[in-house]
Amino acid sequence: MNRIVVLGAGESGAGAAVLAKKEGFDVFVSDTSLIKDKYKKMLNDHHIEWEEGHHTEEKILNADEIIKSPGIPKEAPMIQKLMAKGTHIISEIEFAGRYTHSKMVCITGSNGKTTTTSLIYHIFKSAGYDCGLAGNIGRSLALQVAEDPHEYYVIELSSFQLDNMYDFRANVAILLNITPDHLDRYDFKFENYADAKMRIIQNQTPDDSFIYWNNDPVIKKELKKYKITGKACPFSELKEDTSVAFTEDGQYKLEYPTPFNMKQEELSLAGKHNLYNSLAAGLAANICGIDQNVIRKGLSDFPGVEHRLEKVCKVDDVQYVNDSKATNVDACWYALESMRTPTILILGGKDKGNDYSHIFDLVKQKCVGLVYLGADNKKLHDNFDQFGLPVADTHNMADCVKACHDMAKPGDTVLLSPCCASFDLFKNMEDRGEQFKEQVRKL
Repeated sequence: MNRIVVLGAGESGAGAAVLAKKEGFDVFVSDTSLIKDKYKKMLNDHHIEWEEGHHTEEKILNADEIIKSPGIPKEAPMIQKLMAKGTHIISEIEFAGRYTHSKMVCITGSNGKTTTTSLIYHIFKSAGYDCGLAGNIGRSLALQVAEDPHEYYVIELSSFQLDNMYDFRANVAILLNITPDHLDRYDFKFENYADAKMRIIQNQTPDDSFIYWNNDPVIKKELKKYKITGKACPFSELKEDTSVAFTEDGQYKLEYPTPFNMKQEELSLAGKHNLYNSLAAGLAANICGIDQNVIRKGLSDFPGVEHRLEKVCKVDDVQYVNDSKATNVDACWYALESMRTPTILILGGKDKGNDYSHIFDLVKQKCVGLVYLGADNKKLHDNFDQFGLPVADTHNMADCVKACHDMAKPGDTVLLSPCCASFDLFKNMEDRGEQFKEQVRKL
């Protein structure tokens, strides 16, 4: 196999191209969008041919293998042509895995991935482990393998990345939960999405570990279809027969591979969803042999993740919270569940086939106003206007924050937890969160 074509020249694509070049492949990179200057420089520095703004078919269809950006759907015309030709299409993570024997700690789930990944990385770094952060966050795994290799990698994996992974092996696989998300990319079939998430356990051996939430109904159903090869390490909120991580009598407890406990109140992350994240992270650290004093400290001093229930500031005794990472209904459910004051909720964006009924009860219990933020807010009106709450319809962040400020009373919380992807009005969820923080600080 001599010629590799990389489709998409963002962080993962550019990194994959550098690794492919290092390994002696004839490499070509193509992106239908404009490529950022830093990635152009990276490609030029490594003498890698690239194009932007279009795909040149004759330079792509002759590839022996394709490394595809996870953001490109299989329905894209060029992908359809490659599939018809039978060209093998893989992800950057799959490609990078071929050229390293490092230990892989891999995290997926519909919600909590970034927090759990960041928490594990925080603990590993605190322990002095030689560790890289990769996948959906951090630097390209392929680029690190090529130029800055580590003994361990902590990797956040989306369903899109898992779709194009075949031989990659997770030494520690973590599956936090499976709830409806990205159904527009899975033919609006939840089963297809669930199947993608379960790919995280493929290729595991008896020497590996599989950490998962014991009470997730979808995981329970899915596990019946699979033979679990790695050591099963379920966690739950309260002690159960099979759980090896849980809480009991105000104590956070791990029973595998060595007993560990600390006071639950000492955990730095609040809320039930973050308890699950902390249980999964603690298990991963314990399995990887990290000193228990370091685990205890890491679980208690982790600062949290930007754009995930991030307290921005108080204005006129109103707390503004940036939860822009809540790009699906279940993530918003967790955010609302953790609210302890009357809440103005900001909803909206690119709908991915959302069923908003899951949060109806919490909206009625917690919310005193709703602000819609999207290019088209009709579905939000259809779902939420029925509750008789004050509602504002906005189409940019400045108007959105002004509407929240006008609606909120002292003691309220304004929560940006949109349930939706950001691509209708913003570059990405980070851009949405940054604009929110900027406008709030202007108040």
